[in-house]
Amino acid sequence: MSSEIETKCIHEGWKPKKGEPRQLPIYQSTTFKYDKSDEMGRLFDLEEDGYFYSRLANPTTDAVAKKICELEGGYAAMLTSSGQAANFFAVFNVCEAGDHILSSSSIYGGTYNLFGVTMKKMGIDCTFADPTLPEEELAKLIKPNTKAVFGETITNPTVSILDIEKFAHLAHSHGVPLIVDNTFATPVNCRPIEWGADIVVHSTTKYMDGHAVTLGGCIVDSGNFNWADHAEKFPGLTTPDESYHGITYTERFGKGAYITKATAQLMRDFGSVQTPQNAFYLNLGLETLPLRMKKHCENALAVAKFLNSHEKVLWVHYADLEGDEFHELAKKYMPAGTCGVLSFAIKGGRQKSIDFMDKLKFVSIVTHVADAKSCILHPASHTHRQMTDEQLRDAGVDPGLIRLSVGIENTGDIIADIAQALE
Repeated sequence: MSSEIETKCIHEGWKPKKGEPRQLPIYQSTTFKYDKSDEMGRLFDLEEDGYFYSRLANPTTDAVAKKICELEGGYAAMLTSSGQAANFFAVFNVCEAGDHILSSSSIYGGTYNLFGVTMKKMGIDCTFADPTLPEEELAKLIKPNTKAVFGETITNPTVSILDIEKFAHLAHSHGVPLIVDNTFATPVNCRPIEWGADIVVHSTTKYMDGHAVTLGGCIVDSGNFNWADHAEKFPGLTTPDESYHGITYTERFGKGAYITKATAQLMRDFGSVQTPQNAFYLNLGLETLPLRMKKHCENALAVAKFLNSHEKVLWVHYADLEGDEFHELAKKYMPAGTCGVLSFAIKGGRQKSIDFMDKLKFVSIVTHVADAKSCILHPASHTHRQMTDEQLRDAGVDPGLIRLSVGIENTGDIIADIAQALE
């Protein structure tokens, strides 16, 4: 098999044998039949691989997880019902009450709320830090009970670029994994594992699906973090799980310990499973991901240049623009382009931003981002509205910030719609 990502997007995951369907089938069944009781018993004991209940595993979802795992260069992967479920599982798989995580403050508002409010109620504390701080300053925020470091390759909605190597060195020097959300870049434009990330998460709802038709998430484990070397920090992985026959995941499954625990324990108990139907739609989106990401980046750069030269625009943030503060990091980690999302502000403040968006014709005001159609959002009024102005500023979100997700329509048409709305 070729190592090129275009080929992997088409052929990985589902590999039909003689006489089998060429396209990935939808295994639309909750359960799977066995002839003898012992056969199913061995599956429940995790002594054999197989399918018995789709909350834990299903052939369709497994095939798509394997494809994404190959795209990211990981060891094992699992699908979840949404990107938020993926973020929660990824962190909760290594944390419990009394633990702490360190997160970049420049992250999606929903994830900020998950870490700062919901997981805090579960006894897991989170410190949010400016990701541009020097490593020695970030290191001061690591605590003895810190169990993970978290960041986004391209932040939502500020579209800044994470210095992955810096964060990986920070995490590893303190014996904890780096978890990176790679939703906006996708493995087409960035593979964080190659830069030291241990676990990669995705909202597959975005570019991977590409058409805004199906919710989903994915967790990819690199297999590189040695949990046994830091056994005292991760008892959930390195001591017997009494809820699963006393299995010690690191001893039984080696590099597969992390994903096995997330499936056998967290998916068993929380049930945030991606359906076979949704996984099928996701797989269709993945087949064209490289083509779409190239067009998204081309269009976004053209739009960013237009906005950057417009007299009514206060500022533009898009790392592919020369002169952007994250341009050098973008060239390092994403030389083929970042994504189709950019942010900007209009002179005159928040109300001017709202007036501008209301005058757009085909660029849609929607909560969604990163699909084929151009869409726009005012985070302070929409996705981040639960945050105070102080929290918005701490997260690097200006109250006037507009998030524009540039689609794959004709470039001139996109710019013309923006231009008439500005006028």
